Amino acid sequence: MDIPVSEALNIDATVAIKQLVDNVETVIRGKRKQIEMVVTCLLAGGHILMEDNPGTGKTVLARTLAQCISGEREGEHVVFKRIQFTPDLLPMDLIGSHIFDDANKEFIFKKGPLFCNVLLADEINRASPKVQSALLEAMAEQQITSGDTTLKLERMFFTIATQNPVEMEGTYPLPAAQLDRFYMKIYFGYVDEATELNIYREYLDIARNLIELTQVLSMKDILDLQAQAGAVFVHDEIVRAVSNIVRQTREHQDISLGASTRSGIAFLKCLRAYALVQGRTYVIEDDVKDIARAVLDHRLIYRNKDGKQKALESIINKEADRLAKLKLY
Repeated sequence: MDIPVSEALNIDATVAIKQLVDNVETVIRGKRKQIEMVVTCLLAGGHILMEDNPGTGKTVLARTLAQCISGEREGEHVVFKRIQFTPDLLPMDLIGSHIFDDANKEFIFKKGPLFCNVLLADEINRASPKVQSALLEAMAEQQITSGDTTLKLERMFFTIATQNPVEMEGTYPLPAAQLDRFYMKIYFGYVDEATELNIYREYLDIARNLIELTQVLSMKDILDLQAQAGAVFVHDEIVRAVSNIVRQTREHQDISLGASTRSGIAFLKCLRAYALVQGRTYVIEDDVKDIARAVLDHRLIYRNKDGKQKALESIINKEADRLAKLKLY
């Protein structure tokens, strides 16, 4: 089938994305798929949540990616901030607060760490629900409100949040409304035996790589790639597949809370960005299967453990089989 795209993929986009992923991979070994998912979320204009046990590299991945796009190049300054979420954290520690200016005899607003371009929200589920909700407005509307003051955040605001498994002591489950604002949730997992052995042998070099990482993309580059991702072609049958998957999650007997319309829009944005990360100007059938679970699983509430393991998978497989029979590409 001919792809109705007016221009071929910009070679600069292919090179830029590969350079970014390769740069991150000098520090994060054996996790290229997870790196690509994070970059996909960045180019889709969303936010990403990473969950796994401590020590698997979640925070290091976030720091590494931020370092690769933080800095000053061509006059575009990308600001990176990290917030360590703890039980005693207060909302004002994120958004800022009004302080009294002795010189001018008036209250002024001192901005908090949310006023940045790339935010690492580390161990987000160790903070109280009140603090978690303070982040919700920033992620959903790209603004913060303190008293009667409402301020817009930066034009590029990307949250990389990490969390420990909910069963771990001292954690608070994130509310469904906040989980719905994360375009993707990925599980980091342990590397294979050969990669882990390689990490042990080269951990000093890896640590040096992290320190010596330089910026490979500016804010202008990221915004340009986001615009290119938004122009990626999606066949109407793939749009229909997204709609079918979303609607079937609401009707499945093992799912008590299905996906929202917002999640369907996020799914399409991520499909476009994922195709660009893979070096294409169009979405293919396999892309749907590749990212569907990462986009939808955390938004659903299952009735039982068996449903969590099988319900979404069966829905995705059904649509994947339908698309395969159509032979779009």
